[in-house]
Amino acid sequence: MIIVAIDETDFNIALNILDNLDSQKCMVKIGSVSFNSIGHKIIASAAEKGFEIFLDLKLHDIPNTVKKSIEGLSSLPIKILTIHTSGGKNMMEAATEGAASSAIKVFGVTALTSLSDFDTNEIYRRSASEQVNVMLDLAESASIDGVVCSPHELELVSKRESLLSITPGIRLEKSNDDQKRVMTPKQAIELGADYIVIGRPITKSKNIKESLARIIESLK
Repeated sequence: MIIVAIDETDFNIALNILDNLDSQKCMVKIGSVSFNSIGHKIIASAAEKGFEIFLDLKLHDIPNTVKKSIEGLSSLPIKILTIHTSGGKNMMEAATEGAASSAIKVFGVTALTSLSDFDTNEIYRRSASEQVNVMLDLAESASIDGVVCSPHELELVSKRESLLSITPGIRLEKSNDDQKRVMTPKQAIELGADYIVIGRPITKSKNIKESLARIIESLK
């Protein structure tokens, strides 16, 4: 399943992106950029247009705060939301408790796709794949629904039958942006990604409909 990332602070621009997408062909991701500036309005608009919604807030706090935050979000028409696995097992368990009264699936971010091995060695004293593997152990033990990882760690996730995967860092071609561990849509799907997140290659293109159609065609 393709998830189109909408990271806009202007409601009309975000609405134009939604108008040029097809809810039968993709989900949409609303991250902190749009949620913090536009709020519930963009989620309501996406839901009205029939889109399934991935709310990507990457919650990371003490367990009780994360639980209450998710309880506060559970009335929104969202399918998936994110937390940071580095918050620990207790925080992840609290997150699932917060989502228990809804149909929301909780996914844990393992290591940001903007981090290179140099970065993860500097922060965690281990490579990106080693960090992801440790976070996968925690995610499994906490029984969350899935994880967010770069396409380069999909092979590690495929060994964990209980976990679904969301994969950002998807690019149609080489780029010079802030994503480090990237891959094409087809490569990610072939490695077992359940969901692939694509933002700028679609939303910043001159023809959003055509760009989405081209990506769908590339997966056949």
